[in-house]
Amino acid sequence: MEKRSVVIIGGGPAGLAAAVAAKENGCDDVLILERDSDVGGILQQCIHAGFGLHIFGEELTGPEYAARFHAQVDELGIEYKCDTMVLSISQDRVVTAVNSKDGILTIQAGAIVLAMGCRERSRGAVGIGGTRPAGVYTAGTAQRFVNIEGYMPGKKVVILGSGDIGLIMARRMTLEGAEVKMVLEVMPYSGGLKRNIVQCLNDFGIPLRLSHTVVEVRGRERVEGVVIAQVDEKRRPIPETFEYVPCDTLLLSVGLIPENELSAAADIPINPITNGPFVDQSMMTRCEGIFACGNVVHVHDLVDFVTIESRLAGRGAAKYALGQRTDGAHTLDVKPGFGVRYVVPSTIDPAALSYDEKFLFRVSDVFTDMELEVKVDGNVVYHKRVPQAAPGEMESVQITRQLAEKLVGQTVEIGLRPAK
Repeated sequence: MEKRSVVIIGGGPAGLAAAVAAKENGCDDVLILERDSDVGGILQQCIHAGFGLHIFGEELTGPEYAARFHAQVDELGIEYKCDTMVLSISQDRVVTAVNSKDGILTIQAGAIVLAMGCRERSRGAVGIGGTRPAGVYTAGTAQRFVNIEGYMPGKKVVILGSGDIGLIMARRMTLEGAEVKMVLEVMPYSGGLKRNIVQCLNDFGIPLRLSHTVVEVRGRERVEGVVIAQVDEKRRPIPETFEYVPCDTLLLSVGLIPENELSAAADIPINPITNGPFVDQSMMTRCEGIFACGNVVHVHDLVDFVTIESRLAGRGAAKYALGQRTDGAHTLDVKPGFGVRYVVPSTIDPAALSYDEKFLFRVSDVFTDMELEVKVDGNVVYHKRVPQAAPGEMESVQITRQLAEKLVGQTVEIGLRPAK
C-alpha cells in the first residue's frame, strides 16, 4: 500500500488551493487525484471575467485563474494524477482509486481533503412534465458545448432558473447569436449575484420573470416550445396563467448539489441543509483526519471564497498529517438563527483559531434593514447592520481575536433581527 501525507480528491480550484496550502505548511508528500484529463475543474469552461478580484486584486477569466494555481502546483512540485477515479475512502483514511496507467491504487493517507465540487440538478430533479425531445440541457452542459466544444445548443432559448450560471449563459447565448426569450425563476427573488442580473440580463434586454416556472416541454424529436406558468406562494402553478412559448432549447439552472457520494459511503456526517459534510473551523469533517472544502461543503458564489476556504483545509490537513494539530478542550456548536439557512463551520474551537477564519452563511429570504447578531448561549456578543441580504449572495462574519474571546459557552447562534 502506497503512503502519502495528504491526498486531495479533486483538482479544481478547491483542490489546487488546498494542495498549495498543504505544501506550504510543511507537507512535502501531497498528491492530487483528478478524474478529468487536466486539473482546473469547472473553471476551464468559464471563459467570462470576474474571477480573482479578492485573491489577486485583478479581474481574470476562469482559465486564467486556474492557470495561476496550476503554475503554483507545478512550481512546488506537487504531484497530480489525472484521468483517475476515486472509488472509495475509509474512515481510517485509505483511498482506493483507479486509472488506466496504474490500475487499482490503494493509498494510506495521513490526511484526506475532499474537494470534489458540485453537480447540476437535472430536469428529473424538478419534475417538469411533457415529452423528452432533444434540446433540454443543464446550463453548465450548454456552457461546455459553447465554450469548449464549439457547438451551439440552439437558437431560440428559454432559461429556467436565475442562478449565476443561468444568467451568464443568457448573455453567452445572446453573444453567440441566439435569441434568449426569457429567464424564469420559481422564487420571488433571483438566485444569482446582483451584478450578473445587471450585466447579463438588463444590459441585453432579456426579461426576468420571477415566481414563474416551466410546467411542460413540448416537441417530438426536438423541443418545439414550453408551457410556462406563474406560481403561487407555495410554488404551485396557477392554471389560468399558463402560456405557451415557442423555442428550440430549454436550459436548466435549477441549483447545484455537492458531490458527496464518497463522503456518504464513508459514513461522514452530512448536513441536510447544505448536502455537504459538517466541518469545524479548520474544515475537518466529523471523521478524524478527513477535511473538506469548496463546493463539496456548500455552494459558493465566488471562486475567491472557495480558495480562501480551501487554504484553511490544506493547512489543517498538513497540521493533522504532521501531528501538529492542537485542539482545545472546549468545542462550541454553531447554529443558524432567524433568517439564516445554514452556517459554516458547524463547530468551532476558540482555542485553535488562527483568526483568518470566518462564519459563512446564507439567508433564507430577501431582507432589508436588518441587524446580524452573533449570540453565545443566548447572549449577543457581536452585531452589525445589514442593509440588504439575499439568498444568492453569501454573507460572512470575520472571527477576530476580540470576537473569539467572547465565544465562551456551549452554543453559537447566528441570526437576523429588524434594525432598531
